[in-house]
Amino acid sequence: MLLVTGVSGALGSLVAERLAGRDDVVLGTRAGLPGTRRVDFDAPVTLPDAFAGVDTLLLVSAGYGEDDTVIARHGAAISAAERAGVRHLVYTSLSGDGDHLTYALAHRWTERRLQRSATLDWTILRNGLYAEFLTWIAAPDAGNRITGPLGEGRLAAVAREDLADIAVAVATDPAAHRNRVYELVGERPLGGAELAAALGAAYAPGTLADARAAVAASGAVPFQVPMLASTYSAIAHGFLDGTGVESDLRALLGGREPRDALDVFVKAVREG
Repeated sequence: MLLVTGVSGALGSLVAERLAGRDDVVLGTRAGLPGTRRVDFDAPVTLPDAFAGVDTLLLVSAGYGEDDTVIARHGAAISAAERAGVRHLVYTSLSGDGDHLTYALAHRWTERRLQRSATLDWTILRNGLYAEFLTWIAAPDAGNRITGPLGEGRLAAVAREDLADIAVAVATDPAAHRNRVYELVGERPLGGAELAAALGAAYAPGTLADARAAVAASGAVPFQVPMLASTYSAIAHGFLDGTGVESDLRALLGGREPRDALDVFVKAVREG
């Protein structure tokens, strides 16, 4: 049996849609919604029942929080999976070129914890940043200007739908991907000027200091401020454009062409 966690989130919900109706799949949500198992990493007491009878666990990163919080969640999940006799754990991580991001540490800790497990087989899906995420950091303002400080940098963004397709393919045939680490970054890196042109907007990048102040003033929780600032900086300074990364994206999509990240961005902006 396959258990998918985090199905109330953006990526997990897409995975759940693709697996709907299968009697060998169960879905996990923190609240234990009807038709799902309760999987609350902040309440490890819920995990033995949640993981009972599970052969393969698709652990969608519970990365919303400070490092110590995320590491505690993932550590609890992996330990519970080991005790429950889960055989294979598939984890949605962060692309290798993302090590300059403030939120990379918890992902790398989780990868290391998995690789040191004495009982689990594992697969690590190092997901690039979503094309949809660009709507958070590069959407036009009221004056139809993209002011995010992306500089001349570019992002090898990936359509979330493609990452969901890959997660399903790997989790439903885990033996073929035993103890593998896959890099899943986009093939067409996007820059601020290109994003603006696609929307008929102007590109007028501001400074990192301006962006940090704007995020802080938006009501963001404290950890989000350095998270977004580090993302802007990594893009602007050329660390997330896919250079030097041998992406497994197309291969794990069965050889088909990935969805166009620019089209995904434009659609997401226009749909609000």
